Amino acid sequence: MRRIAFTLAPVALAAALAGCSLMPAYERPALPVQDAYAGDAGAAGTAAEQAVADIGWRDVFRSPQLQQLIAMSLANNRDLRVAVLNIEKARAQYQVQDAARLPTVSATASGTGSRTPADLSSTGDALIAHQSSVSLGISAYELDLFGRVRSLSAQALQEFLSTSEARRATQVTLVSEVATAYLTLAADQDRLTLARQTLADQSEALALQRRLQDLGQASALTVSQARTSVETARVDVESYTSQVAQDRNALVLLIGAPVPDALLPDSLLAAADLTEGQLATIPPGLPSQLLQRRPDIVEAEHDLKAANAYIGAARAAFYPRISLTASAGTASSELSHLFKAGSGAWTFAPQISVPIFDAGTNRANLAAAKASRDIAQAQYEKAIQTAFREVSDALVQRGALSRQLDAQRALVEANADSYRLSQARFKAGVDSHLTVLSSQLSLYAAQQNLIGTQLSQMTNLVTFYRTLGGGWSERSEPVVAQAPR
Repeated sequence: MRRIAFTLAPVALAAALAGCSLMPAYERPALPVQDAYAGDAGAAGTAAEQAVADIGWRDVFRSPQLQQLIAMSLANNRDLRVAVLNIEKARAQYQVQDAARLPTVSATASGTGSRTPADLSSTGDALIAHQSSVSLGISAYELDLFGRVRSLSAQALQEFLSTSEARRATQVTLVSEVATAYLTLAADQDRLTLARQTLADQSEALALQRRLQDLGQASALTVSQARTSVETARVDVESYTSQVAQDRNALVLLIGAPVPDALLPDSLLAAADLTEGQLATIPPGLPSQLLQRRPDIVEAEHDLKAANAYIGAARAAFYPRISLTASAGTASSELSHLFKAGSGAWTFAPQISVPIFDAGTNRANLAAAKASRDIAQAQYEKAIQTAFREVSDALVQRGALSRQLDAQRALVEANADSYRLSQARFKAGVDSHLTVLSSQLSLYAAQQNLIGTQLSQMTNLVTFYRTLGGGWSERSEPVVAQAPR
């Protein structure tokens, strides 16, 4: 054992001396955006009491049906499943790379036997020889004097962390996509219901005009106009019937499993609480919070750190590489004498490789590593700019859609009044039925536009929730009170 310890001592000493690293120090790039969101009506630099990213999706989407659908998607969606498996793969790859920082010790036991014929033996007699050995050995362990192995390990760690954030980004996107698909299906259901009701009303009006035509009280033009309205409503019914079926298929794909009919929305009214919840009044918070809240930004920063770490490995390639192969154990020509005194055996084979001429390979690899780092930095900055644009767009639309919705509701009321008055004037014999048809078509168009505006307002809140990093947690995180400054 003393001989084994003596043999392995140089390995331990060299490993202890390995402390140099050529990996450049990482510095987070400056924000390539302004200090306030465009369209933010709140006080500049004022953070919300609770960040949007800390609000759980169950507290945002309070419809029991939608909550069940989101839970099903998190359990069954194939894109999210792939993201989870990618994490397991990246974790294993990091463990493999990190294991190279320590020597691999293996135990080996072997035995050989050979017979030499008499005509090949130096003694003229046939010889039979046996050899047995048991040893502990280290094979080609690289002394990380210049941090090459540690740089590769750091790179693998950052890639693993990036994959973890990619999984979070996938979940945030999935939650928002399920909510948007649910709301879109609800809106198209409302449009289909309205189209069917309009078709029924227009069909009754057409039947009335045909009876009046038979009595000589309606012209062929009036009947033709009524028929045009009926066929237009019939086209809308078929169109929205097809759209509702497509919306259901899209929802099934997102969920990753069949969707029970009981979980399908009947109307946008079922999700009306979304426009009255926390997102309707909560301010966006500080722009810098996106750096910690948006998973795609954090993912891009981990990619930047990984590229930065690889530069250390590329620089280390210019310096010598030392590897050790050593073993210590016991050997004997007879198995019974294998562990007796005097049977100790050891080998020690250090190897050094010094780059002298590589035709510019190492220099090119270093240039490529630096270019990859610069690309990763540009992608990181682009991720920040994209996130800020998405938040700003959501804020700009947020106020405009609220005002547009009020105007659209007023328009529907005005068209409804016009339709009622035109019906009264027609019954009194003041106006023709063409005026009634025109008013009814205007009311129908205004009602369809109102449904679209309501959908836009709700999907805008979903987008606002996603762009600020919400959708990762299931329940809201408690608000931590901050001491006054």
